[in-house]
Amino acid sequence: MAELLQRRFPLLLSSSANLRSRFSAPCSVSHFRRRRRLQSSAAALGIQNSPAAHTLPSPSPSPSPLPLPSPSPLPCTPDSIPASRASRSSALEHAKPFSDFLTDTFNRQHDYLRISVTERCNLRCLYCMPEEGVELSPAVKILTTPEIVYLSSLFVSQGVTKIRLTGGEPTVRKDIVPMMQQIGSLRRDGLRELCLTTNGISLHRKLDNMVEAGLTGINLSLDTLDPFQFQLMTRRNGLEAVMKSIARVLEMNKQGAGIKLKINCVVMRGMNDREILRFVELGREKPLEVRFIEYMPFDGNKWNQAKMLPYKEMLTIIREKYPNLEKVADHKNDTSKTYRVPGFEGRVGFITSMTHNFCGTCNRLRVTSDGNLKVCLFGNAEVSLRDMIRKENDGQPIDEEAMKALGLLESARRAGQVEYGGLVNERERELLNIIGMAVKRKKAKHAGMGELKNMKNRPMILIGG
Repeated sequence: MAELLQRRFPLLLSSSANLRSRFSAPCSVSHFRRRRRLQSSAAALGIQNSPAAHTLPSPSPSPSPLPLPSPSPLPCTPDSIPASRASRSSALEHAKPFSDFLTDTFNRQHDYLRISVTERCNLRCLYCMPEEGVELSPAVKILTTPEIVYLSSLFVSQGVTKIRLTGGEPTVRKDIVPMMQQIGSLRRDGLRELCLTTNGISLHRKLDNMVEAGLTGINLSLDTLDPFQFQLMTRRNGLEAVMKSIARVLEMNKQGAGIKLKINCVVMRGMNDREILRFVELGREKPLEVRFIEYMPFDGNKWNQAKMLPYKEMLTIIREKYPNLEKVADHKNDTSKTYRVPGFEGRVGFITSMTHNFCGTCNRLRVTSDGNLKVCLFGNAEVSLRDMIRKENDGQPIDEEAMKALGLLESARRAGQVEYGGLVNERERELLNIIGMAVKRKKAKHAGMGELKNMKNRPMILIGG
């Protein structure tokens, strides 16, 4: 009989110490139901009157019987405390509050970090790169992979759950895959999404390894489906390679990769606006989202309002062809307004930075490839994190050896305890204070079109989008 109980009801034969601990505390509904199930199961086996059903072996030399508690003196009943409410209350009681360092004065919590990993790019897009090109920063000024991983870990310790790697073009960085592998390992600390913004030229060659490293989402910049127009807008060839990358992502998704694929299309009046419907058609049989972006002003892109096509005008163009276009519910921090054509596998979105900003729910911070923190894409305020990181290394770039010697990753992971009086290095405390002050200075919303046109800012390629 004891063997039968051991196989069927291991809880009945747990140690007496465990059982005392379990039943000495105020009951919960789950305990109540568990006890009833055990009693019913014992009765079903015909052992309801057997001492073995009520007496459990003790590890001590002289065991003493421990009767199951009677229902009458229980301090609670199933009707008084629902299990779901009890579990939610417990979760809330022990939940870690979001970091004050990443919360601004408008109570926006910044859990999304975009890191530019290079200033270099293999295209020269009209809206991103000035015609005369840009002066690249010296290599010594660019963040090393250990520095990027350290910053990623520090931000994750404070509540960041999503990291996006941008550029320039991130795939031109030689160590992009090893970098992603290290950042991907931060899932153990709370990272949920590792994403990439790319032009797709060389993505298909590295995609498999990136997915293995933990890649979960891709924003692919593509502004035209016409090879000749592609050459005009990017000042390079390469449409075939981009389409190959898109096909490879979709193929991997059929195999279960689960990569969220979004095509970003910057619409410029008189340039590619006549292709809007062709882009919508991409989603007829392909599970992807095409997002049309209002043309935005940045240094050197010769922006003027006449070239900008407002999203409502784009929406009108699409509705003329697809009158049954319907709105899709957006999530709180979405940057795009999303729609779908019934029967299509894909979706259509609009990023409306110029005509309908989404500043009120902005949860994004940016780190440039030379190590500056930008709290707003359109703001020109920046603060250097690179110089603070390198201070203990005599101002020199930090390589793998220096990172281990300084104990950077261990310190970054412990930084999550800084608000609880934890033992956090002065380096992390000072760095978090700098980040916190920058976040607290973030404005309610960015400037309007007229001001942005004349505001001094970096070219898009040196920001990272």
